[in-house]
Amino acid sequence: MRVFCAPEGGGGNPLGVFLDGREVPDGERQRVAAELGFSETVFVDDAPSGTIRLHTPAEELPFAGHPMVGTAWLLARERKPVEVLRPPAGEVPVRVDGDVAHAAGRPEWAPGFEFVRVDAPEEVDRLEGPPAREDLVGVWAWIDEAEGVIRERVFAPGVGIAEDEATGAAAVLLGARLGRPLDIHQGVSGSRISARPLEGGMVEIGGRVELEEVRAYAG
Repeated sequence: MRVFCAPEGGGGNPLGVFLDGREVPDGERQRVAAELGFSETVFVDDAPSGTIRLHTPAEELPFAGHPMVGTAWLLARERKPVEVLRPPAGEVPVRVDGDVAHAAGRPEWAPGFEFVRVDAPEEVDRLEGPPAREDLVGVWAWIDEAEGVIRERVFAPGVGIAEDEATGAAAVLLGARLGRPLDIHQGVSGSRISARPLEGGMVEIGGRVELEEVRAYAG
């Protein structure tokens, strides 16, 4: 799938999901995720309860944003909708409305992203990599501060991802720090993420999901 696509369908962060994740033994999952090469790969261990595990090409994560959104959408399409996903971090409320899905996360679940604000969206566009060799950093500027519209790019070499096209966990953190609804234009392909703080400290993120292909894995 591609998660956090633009309204016209472009952009989005690639995601692989094994709906029958228990068929992949725990000891093989990191190798499989590295071989597939998506920024994250999800293994659904129990679809009715929403129990999942997720790996980057380099490590297992307790939580990440676009895997929650994409998995919620896929379960609603291929199995049955769930109201909660259960990654290792904890319970993640989710909801699906057509081709748009949402998931809520806690800022403390996200990796330790740093954020660098620059003066103009054009400065974000010109970046060729993370500033000052940061391992986990989002560089952003206001497109329209009054409307909460942001231009951002996220670099995560610390977890094996040179540049992440659309980063839900970073959107959770930035939404919590700015304390307001956001429309985030991220990456180099036109990805879009919505973020809004909720009561109780969670931040809900959402966006469009597009199914790219369904295939058997023979690895």
